[in-house]
Amino acid sequence: MSTSKDLLTIGEASEWATNYLGRRVSTSNISYLIQYGRVRKFNNNGMTQVSKQDLIKYYRSHVGKRELEWKEKLGEDLNWGLSFDKLTEKERTKHVHRLHPYKGKFIPQLVEYFLDDHVDDFKREVYFRPGEIVLDPFCGSGTTLVQANELGLHAIGVDISAFNAMISNIKVEKHNLFDLHDQIRRITIALKEFIADSRHVQFEAELVEKLTAFNNEFFPSPEFKYRVRQGEIDQMAYGAEKEKEFLGIFNALVDKYQLQIRQQHTDSFLDIWYLKPVREEIDFVYRLTQKIENPDTRKVIQLILSRTMRSCRATTHADLATLIEPVTSTYYCRKHGKICKPLFSILGWWERYSKDTIKRLASFHKIRTATFQHCFVGDSRTIDIFAELERMGHPFAKYAQRRKIKGIFSSPPYVGLIDYHEQHAYAYDLFGFERRDELEIGPLYKGQGREARESYVVGISDVLINCKRFFTEDYSVFLVANDKFNLYPRIAQRAGMRIVEEFKRPVLHRTEKNKSPYSEMIYHLKESPK
Repeated sequence: MSTSKDLLTIGEASEWATNYLGRRVSTSNISYLIQYGRVRKFNNNGMTQVSKQDLIKYYRSHVGKRELEWKEKLGEDLNWGLSFDKLTEKERTKHVHRLHPYKGKFIPQLVEYFLDDHVDDFKREVYFRPGEIVLDPFCGSGTTLVQANELGLHAIGVDISAFNAMISNIKVEKHNLFDLHDQIRRITIALKEFIADSRHVQFEAELVEKLTAFNNEFFPSPEFKYRVRQGEIDQMAYGAEKEKEFLGIFNALVDKYQLQIRQQHTDSFLDIWYLKPVREEIDFVYRLTQKIENPDTRKVIQLILSRTMRSCRATTHADLATLIEPVTSTYYCRKHGKICKPLFSILGWWERYSKDTIKRLASFHKIRTATFQHCFVGDSRTIDIFAELERMGHPFAKYAQRRKIKGIFSSPPYVGLIDYHEQHAYAYDLFGFERRDELEIGPLYKGQGREARESYVVGISDVLINCKRFFTEDYSVFLVANDKFNLYPRIAQRAGMRIVEEFKRPVLHRTEKNKSPYSEMIYHLKESPK
């Protein structure tokens, strides 16, 4: 039982936890623990309080013990310093790094650790210096390019995906933020006018009202989540019962407003995974983006639309990262512990992401350096990087040919884990980008069998062989991989390289639901002796 001396306000809890853990714990962090039932909520004369003993119990289950448990399971060679466990989410997703979701990207601090000019007990030498050129042949969403810019390094990216290259280049390019703001404002006003008198807006307003009353009665927050965590309520059985009960209310509203929810066709990703009202708004906004004269502004706004589209797919909140089946009615949400609904309009997310994008681009603009970064669309096994730079007509082409590339920092695709085109299928459908799925190395659809692994070894090593011709003599290649099949020693050998260092790091912040101990290696490769 908690005493009055044991109870802390949210502000006091924030200060106490910061001292207890030796790292910043914000009031938002404490509110999160209350909201998701990690600790109990107490009310004292209208003031929210938490128990210090509850906090100690919670933190003792995570701090210190996790490092010991992970090292026991993954090995004592685990470099916990590379976990970056004390970083907040805001720091891990700083400025342009969260312009658009992307599966499988590494955090910027990992890139910074190997590209900057510090040394420590593990990193005993400086691998890259300001003014040198780093290459990422599996550029993804451009994390290496952005961090290179921050550190005064030039960087070149290559990716087989046109959409990935678009994300990367928007992050590192300069933009006219005034024009961007004006065009976003114009589109937002037009979108509001477009939906002002639509039935689905009126439908959703009444639906939200009834949902709020229903959830307040049957899923009171945070009491419900706390009781679930204590084992007092069978979440799934109770949720299924209440889901069925509310479905009658939902269907009655659909009939009342004569709303058509499903699209008529199922020919494309956009047909399957978006409700009809949402699809109509997406098409409306896209038509407006095509009329924007400034091509740079047009691309940025289309990226905002893509980010909005991802959040508006007809799926449950728990399945947003990995789609299972389209959701067209209300449902019990495991993530939020209540009855939730699919989205019937993009407006809320569009406005939120528009403001966030301008803020992030402005933040990066303040710290960017006068260096060159660009991601080319191409196959890293065959691309002529210097020829592509020449075709750009940029003065940097001659600089690159004279200085050559100092090395690589990249996270290659894993074997049979992700379909890199399919994760952004909505964008390919809407924008009409050419898909090159057949050129992906190690895609999900090829599996992880022997043939797939052999193909992967050849593919990754061919990339290294091709890239070597653009390198300085004393190059360094850093590849981040969870090499559970032990393929990288063979990849290095086939590429005429040797692994000179290995850094094993715990991966604490994964997008997958599996939170079991997991590590990845950073392989440092150099040229093999002749």
